[in-house]
Amino acid sequence: MKAKGTGGANTKTGLVFEGNTDLSTFLNKQKGYKVTGENVFYKNKLVARVFKKHSFYKFLDAEGVDWKNLISKRLLPDDSIYVIINNTMFIIECKFQQSEGSVDEKLQTCDFKKKQYQKLLSQLNIEVEYVYLLSEWFKNPKYKDVLDYIISVRCGYYFEYIPLQKLGLPVPNEN
Repeated sequence: MKAKGTGGANTKTGLVFEGNTDLSTFLNKQKGYKVTGENVFYKNKLVARVFKKHSFYKFLDAEGVDWKNLISKRLLPDDSIYVIINNTMFIIECKFQQSEGSVDEKLQTCDFKKKQYQKLLSQLNIEVEYVYLLSEWFKNPKYKDVLDYIISVRCGYYFEYIPLQKLGLPVPNEN
């Protein structure tokens, strides 16, 4: 997954970072999209399913996956979306920072967390992508090594927005 997204015109077709934005709310505002419960429809066709925190585990339960037999402690994703057409679960962690703090070190845990999610979804043969949605704070050069690390372990990050096309979702026409 390519990193270093920027703002501008592209924010019309991507999940915009706002401290409390969630994927369902964002998608419901996009032309052609409708979110009903956890189901995401584009032009009346089911294209994805969205899960926040504990609802991710309800999905696993419904699919017959007993997480307790696979990992020792629950991970609660800020947002996650299972994109049906590419059989991929995107785990999206939103990190907002305005000063030095513990979030700095949390960015270094993506490899471990991605592997944990892979354990959880392996029985379902679902691919996993782990992506950070970061605030502008993390553009500071002092985060270069951490951002390079994120890419080196095959995770991803975006600043302020994630393009729908990177999630494998249809991009509405602006007409």
